[in-house]
Amino acid sequence: MTFYKFFKILCRIWFGKILKTDVIGAENIPKDGSFILAANHVSNWDPPFLGTFIDREINYMGKEELFKNPIMAKICRLLHVFPVKRGAADKSAIKTAIKILKDGKCFGIFPEGTRSKTGKLGKAESGVSLIAAMTKSKIIPAAIVNTEKIFSSEKKFPRLAVIYGKPMKFSGSTKDKDALENFAQEIMNEIAKLKSKA
Repeated sequence: MTFYKFFKILCRIWFGKILKTDVIGAENIPKDGSFILAANHVSNWDPPFLGTFIDREINYMGKEELFKNPIMAKICRLLHVFPVKRGAADKSAIKTAIKILKDGKCFGIFPEGTRSKTGKLGKAESGVSLIAAMTKSKIIPAAIVNTEKIFSSEKKFPRLAVIYGKPMKFSGSTKDKDALENFAQEIMNEIAKLKSKA
């Protein structure tokens, strides 16, 4: 058993048995082939939570600061996380994401680029559209609900939800900046619709 699979078992106990999670739309996750899983981001719990209830393994970008500690760097790599420089277009990280998708794997991304401090959806960055355009990959929008409330003063063990939407596809050009930005926002609009179903 790989470390990733062992960690997922622990997450299923934590998120599924202890906290209780409503999982909606898991049938929309492709059983094979590449795809981008795009979700809102409200908590540090989100990366493991997003992939807990699906059979596919997810690859993520993680801020490069996580990789400065050798032990943390090792754990991140075992969990399919690779470093990205924040605040600028990291060509190396984008190349890694493209290779992951061209290898037929799943790439997870939070289009807002950072955690929402309020729980409200923020503006999407166009990186998700660019990667989709360069790889011709479908995008599965996903809504994460209430992970920011775990261990909060409001409620220690909130009921959670994750909703996976129908596949989306970008058909524009990689050079059309407006089309890339508009599609990124379309993804966030779809995530908002999914979130309202929780």
